[in-house]
Amino acid sequence: MAVATARASGRHGAGEVFRAALGLGLTSFGGPIAHLGYFERAYVRDRQWLSADEYAGLVALCQMLPGPASSQVGLLVGLRRAGWTGALAAWIGFTLPSALALFAFALLAPRMQGPILDGVLHGLQLVAVAVVTQAVWSMAQKLCPDRRRAALALAGAALMLVAGGSGVQVLALVIGAIGGVLLCRDLPTLPALPSVPVGFRTGGIALVLFLALLVALPIAGRAAPHSLLALAGIFYQSGALVFGGGHVVLPLLRDALVPSGWLTDDVFLAGYGATQAMPGPLFTFSAYLGAVVAPAGLAALWSAVALAFVFLPGILVALAGLPLWTWAGRHPAARAGLAGVNAAVVGVLGAALYDPVWTNAIRGGRDVAIALVGFLLLERWRIPPLAVVGFCVAAALVSIRAT
Repeated sequence: MAVATARASGRHGAGEVFRAALGLGLTSFGGPIAHLGYFERAYVRDRQWLSADEYAGLVALCQMLPGPASSQVGLLVGLRRAGWTGALAAWIGFTLPSALALFAFALLAPRMQGPILDGVLHGLQLVAVAVVTQAVWSMAQKLCPDRRRAALALAGAALMLVAGGSGVQVLALVIGAIGGVLLCRDLPTLPALPSVPVGFRTGGIALVLFLALLVALPIAGRAAPHSLLALAGIFYQSGALVFGGGHVVLPLLRDALVPSGWLTDDVFLAGYGATQAMPGPLFTFSAYLGAVVAPAGLAALWSAVALAFVFLPGILVALAGLPLWTWAGRHPAARAGLAGVNAAVVGVLGAALYDPVWTNAIRGGRDVAIALVGFLLLERWRIPPLAVVGFCVAAALVSIRAT
């Protein structure tokens, strides 16, 4: 019904998706886990484009797949809301701000240093603490309302905190699914997945294309080293092998680009530092890398190719997995398993709230106070996230000057 409504609205549907995604692309600081918190607020709480169950189902699917989970979730929300144009609008809106900023940084290459920049970056980390705390609090209330699902969430969180790693993240979701099948079949209501216009034929085409490019691009790149085709192969292969978020792609790209002479470590690390200051997906680091390795006069083209090909495998594999995920959601046992997966998602996000979000951001009592006020502004007083960003950055700067 939602897809039919969005299609009926035509251009307006894609336009509203683009505006929502652009707002998130301009304000979603803190990395992929924090992004999922921003998305939950924007798409579930504020706009009510899908339920908490549906959102958690999409998060669980994308957490199990290679690629940038937050971008995959955003694209699938746009697909559900306004069809294929909505999916494209969601990806462009969320990706464009940081991609353009990093492309500009590659051209200007200023060395941003000093206490003011450090304070701004630290304030953005505190924003992430507030946003992820709110998301975990909200999702726990909706997805873990009883002891069985709360226990599955705690088990997932404990597993992540003890073992860690993206492979353990997938294991936590699998354990949640098994626990849901065993414990949640008699629940009065079971979660439903959002309907999206992706069938088995479309999913199969996406899977074949994903695998064909994964094989063909590296072969073609070896035949033409340091060419645009070779660049596309490096970024596609890196994007296809990433489990666990944007931070994981950085060592893959470094190993592919620095030893082979595309660029130096200093240039690579300068772009990595700038990426930490940007909102939106960390995969937009590719826009910087494509620009700095490009021949003279071709920076825009090489930047666009690097950006597109690092995201493409994650998009294809998400489309391939979606019909299987939707099919499973129609069967009672699978839906009980999905209830357990949703609970495990809460645990995974809760563990990520502690490490890396809390451990990287909180340095003392003042930081705890700033993050707590940010959380209350979001949860209690419904202050817009952009205003909370301003508060946390300003408070962090004041805190640094006071020390």
